[in-house]
Formats: sequence, C-alpha cells, structure tokens
Amino acid sequence: MRFGQRGKLSPRFIGPYEGLERVGPVAYKLALPLELDKIDNVFHISMLRRYRSDPSHVLPVESIEVSPDLTYEEELIQILVREIKDLRNKRIPLVKVLWRNRSGKEAS
Repeated sequence: MRFGQRGKLSPRFIGPYEGLERVGPVAYKLALPLELDKIDNVFHISMLRRYRSDPSHVLPVESIEVSPDLTYEEELIQILVREIKDLRNKRIPLVKVLWRNRSGKEAS
C-alpha cells in the first residue's frame, strides 16, 4: 500500500496484522482493521515481513490519518539542523527535519 510518498519518507510497513490463511503458494490473506477496508486483504509474500517485537519498527494505523484516496500528509514538528553546502558556483541550503509519525532516528 502506498501512502502518496515514495522513497525515504514513505512508511515501509504498517501493522502487525494476523495472517488468516494461505491463499496460494505465495499469497496470504490478512485480518485488516476497518480503517483499511478499501484495500484487498490478500498479499504476495514479498510484501510481508515476519513480526519482530520491536515497536519502533511498526507504524500504527491510528497515528496515520489516511484520506479516502489512500494518501496522507507528513507534518513537520521541528527543524533539527540547518546548514549551507558551498559548491563551486552555488550554495545549497540543507535542512534536517523531524516528522510527526517518525522517531528521532528517522529524521530526514
């Protein structure tokens, strides 16, 4: 499931969700909450990861406000670092930002 952004800012995984049954040799049906009822609940095994009991790896669905078109907006909490990178003929401002649904290690 994509939440509008690609790359570093997109959440990698949401969950955990219980696997209900194996549908085919490489597909599983999951028990998804009602907030995700517009999403098909059958996933290829390459899209799933085994649950590890580290809560910092999992982004809870309650903290994501998903719109009807299955996108969400990241909200800036704080600008951590500002610096200017000098190249030969131009200057590039660099900013490190702490986002709302991210931990301090995931600031970008």
